[in-house]
Amino acid sequence: MREKNADQRLTRSEKSWILYDVANSAFIMIVTATIPIYFRSLAEGAGVESSTATSLWGSATSISILILALLSPVLGAIADYEGMKKKIFTVFFVLAIGGGILFTFAPGWISFLVFFILARIGYAACNVFYDAMLIDVTTNDRMDRISTYGYAFGYIGSCIPFVAGLLLILNCDALGLPMTVATQISFIITMVWWVVMSLPLYKNVHQKYSLPRQKHVVSATFSRLGGTMKKLAKDKRLLLFILGYFCYIDGVGTIISMATTYGGEVGIDSNAMVLALLLTQFVAFPCSIFSGVLAKKYGTMRLIKIFIFMYIAICIFGYGLDTEIEFWILAVCVGVCQGGIQALSRSYFGKLVPKDESSEYFGFFDVFGKFADFFGPLILSACAYFLHSSKYGILSLIVLFVIGFILITISEKYKKD
Repeated sequence: MREKNADQRLTRSEKSWILYDVANSAFIMIVTATIPIYFRSLAEGAGVESSTATSLWGSATSISILILALLSPVLGAIADYEGMKKKIFTVFFVLAIGGGILFTFAPGWISFLVFFILARIGYAACNVFYDAMLIDVTTNDRMDRISTYGYAFGYIGSCIPFVAGLLLILNCDALGLPMTVATQISFIITMVWWVVMSLPLYKNVHQKYSLPRQKHVVSATFSRLGGTMKKLAKDKRLLLFILGYFCYIDGVGTIISMATTYGGEVGIDSNAMVLALLLTQFVAFPCSIFSGVLAKKYGTMRLIKIFIFMYIAICIFGYGLDTEIEFWILAVCVGVCQGGIQALSRSYFGKLVPKDESSEYFGFFDVFGKFADFFGPLILSACAYFLHSSKYGILSLIVLFVIGFILITISEKYKKD
C-alpha cells in the first residue's frame, strides 16, 4: 500500500510542469473574458461598428495563429537538440510578456491589436515547447493523469489573478479609478502572475530526451523536417489522428476564444459573460481531473469521442442562444468538456511520438492545432461580416466535429509499429 501511494505522488518536475499551466492559463483567461470586451470598447469608441469589431478581433486571432503555425515545426525541430528546448521557450516567453505589457498601455485599437498579436504568438510558441516537456517530466502510464492535472489546475489557478483583476474593475468607482485604468492594472496583475508561476518550471524541468548537437543546425533541421513529414505520411495512425484533431480542436478553440465576442453580439451583458466564464473555470477543474480517471478506466480515445459528441450538442444549443441564462448553461457545458478533450488529446499524441523528437512532433501537432484555431475564428468572422450574424458560424462547426470523429475512428484501425 505504501509503495502504491508513493507511485501516486507527483514528482517535483511534474508539479513544476503543472504550475506553468497555472501560469499561462491566467493569460488565456483574460484573452477569453476581459480582453475582447476591452478591445470592443476601444474599437466602438473610435466609431467601429459592432459586427466589424467582431470581424477584426477574429482576424487578429487568426493572424497570430497563422504566423505561429508556419514557424512551429522549425522551432520544434531546433528545440529537440540538446539544451535548446528551454532556450527557445525563453525567447518567446519574453515576447509574450513584453507584448502583454505593450498592449496594456496601447493608445488605440490598432496598436492594441498589433501588440496583442505579438503576445499571442509568444504565448502559443511557449505552449509548443511546454507540451513537448510533458515527455521529459513523466512516463506514458502517467501521461493522461499529468496532462489532465495541468489543465485542471490551470483552470482553477487562473481564477486567482482574474478574480483579483475583476474585483478591481467592478469596484473602480469606489477606489477612484477610471474603468480603463482598472482594466489595465488587471492585465498587469496577470503578467506578473505568469512570470512568478513560471519560475518552478525553469528550476525543476529539464530536457531529458534530446538529439546530439549539430554543427550546421539550420540545414540539419530542415533535413529532419523533410524526413519527419515522410514518416508522418507513412504512419497512418498518427497522420489520421492529427488530421482528426485538426478538425475537432478547431471547434473547441473557436468556442473558447470567441465566446465573449459572440455573446456581446447577441446582446449578453458584459458582466454576466465574464462571471459565466469564471464559472466555466471552476466547473472545468474537477471535470478535467475526472476525465483523466475515466480515461484510465475506459480508454483515452473513447473519452475523446464522447467529448466530441458533447461539443456537437453545445454547437446546436449555441446556435439558438439569445438569453443570459442560456449563456450560463452553455458556460457550464463547455466547462465539462474543454479541459478533458484538450488534455487527453495532448497525452494521446505524446504516447505515439518518438521521445527524442518530441518537440518536432509537437511542432507539427501545434501546426494542425493552430491552423484549426485560424480557420475557426475566420469562419465566425466571415459569417459576422457577410451574414451580419455569427450564429451560422457556430452551427457550421458541427461539420468539423463530425469529420474529426470519423478520422480518429479510422486511425484506430492502424496499430502503432
